[in-house]
Amino acid sequence: MMRSILLKLSNSPGMARWVTTHKTTRRMSERFVAGAHLDQAIAAARVCNQNGLKVSLDLLGESVSNAEEARRAREAYFIIFDRIAEEKLDANVSIKLTQLGLDIDTAKCHEYLDALVTHAAAYNNFVRVDMEASAYTQRTIDLVKQARAKTPAVGVVVQAYLRRTEKDVQELISAGCRMRLCKGAYKEPATVAFPDKSDVDANYVRLMQTMLPSGIYHGIATHDPNMIDATKRFAAAKGISKEAFEFQMLYGIRTDLQQQLVREGYNMRVYIPYGSDWFPYFMRRLAERPANLLFFAKNLFRG
Repeated sequence: MMRSILLKLSNSPGMARWVTTHKTTRRMSERFVAGAHLDQAIAAARVCNQNGLKVSLDLLGESVSNAEEARRAREAYFIIFDRIAEEKLDANVSIKLTQLGLDIDTAKCHEYLDALVTHAAAYNNFVRVDMEASAYTQRTIDLVKQARAKTPAVGVVVQAYLRRTEKDVQELISAGCRMRLCKGAYKEPATVAFPDKSDVDANYVRLMQTMLPSGIYHGIATHDPNMIDATKRFAAAKGISKEAFEFQMLYGIRTDLQQQLVREGYNMRVYIPYGSDWFPYFMRRLAERPANLLFFAKNLFRG
């Protein structure tokens, strides 16, 4: 119930105004968000690289309301790729298609995605397209597959809580597409998503076991030690090398586990978000883990 409430509040303009103008909550967001500006994200990425961690940078913002906002997002991502190259960072980029105007003009969104993927490919880099709510799943997959047909410099996120994902994974493997497997963080009806955590976990393991033997370099995104252990055991049993895939985690969450995986010789990538439009992302992080909400509450009432 608490997760449902938090996810609903993530779409509340009034809640957003209160949280983003409250000094304590702005400070709290720094646990999960690198900062408001690209320079801060670059600095966080540099520290991660120094600690043996790969990075994916994400300019926060989704569901833009007009074409000019989408165009500005496109230009901002060009700059991010340029800075990654200039700074010689081990980093790629994550984007959301609604930030590129998917709700406004699908053709223009397609054009912007192709341009970004081409720009990434010129740097021998990579675009990861984040998955949003289920209303966007098919359109996201369609646009990624179209871009992937031109260059391998693009991949997509798949969500274990969606009932459809097993079929999507099979199709994306056939297309040679790199995937990031996560559990999913949006409020969805039971007809679309598994409502019980045990079912989501079981599907996560099934999907991981389908993805890893494909010969495609995938990301296994989880902070759940059970999912991590299941991945390690499966890879070892199947003779899949540690270099053939990577684990992924969010900035500010389970840094101890991130470093442990690096010490064990696994590839580990940290998803680093930045930007002023951090409220929806922040609320989804609170909804994901009770420990995050407790951390938030303790610090809020101290402030």
